[in-house]
Amino acid sequence: MAFSARTARLAREIKNLELKPPWGITCRLEKEDVCDVLLVKMSGPRGSPYEKGLFKLIINVPDRYPFEPPQVKFVTPVYHPNIDKGGRICMNMLKMPPKGSWLPTITIETLLISVQTLLATPNPDDPLMMDIAFEYKYDIDKFHENAVKFTEKYAVNSND
Repeated sequence: MAFSARTARLAREIKNLELKPPWGITCRLEKEDVCDVLLVKMSGPRGSPYEKGLFKLIINVPDRYPFEPPQVKFVTPVYHPNIDKGGRICMNMLKMPPKGSWLPTITIETLLISVQTLLATPNPDDPLMMDIAFEYKYDIDKFHENAVKFTEKYAVNSND
């Protein structure tokens, strides 16, 4: 494997995440010597319907990182307007300009904190799941109830 600026940056970012992880987030390499796939465990944000959950995510880092955003997907099912059944996330920071706001200065840590923040504060105006976005906008209590049930079913005490 050729050592590159990309590899050096990723190694530094992963080391920082291991030494000083943000609240509720762990991140590690899927394979010891390969920086292309990262495995993440993320606690649901406090005060959100997801707070009792532990969510698994996978990050695929493109060859052109940091000039292209990583692909971040939830492995654990999530009831959320901006996360579809396949775990894909609709978030500007994960898209290239002009449609998105990805910048090469954004780190994996910043990205993960932003995903965790999105859990707590959905954006129903840019949804992947129209029905959930509608529910969030017009029946927030029902949304919270469904999100809590979904979290309890899929993200609590899952040891796999």
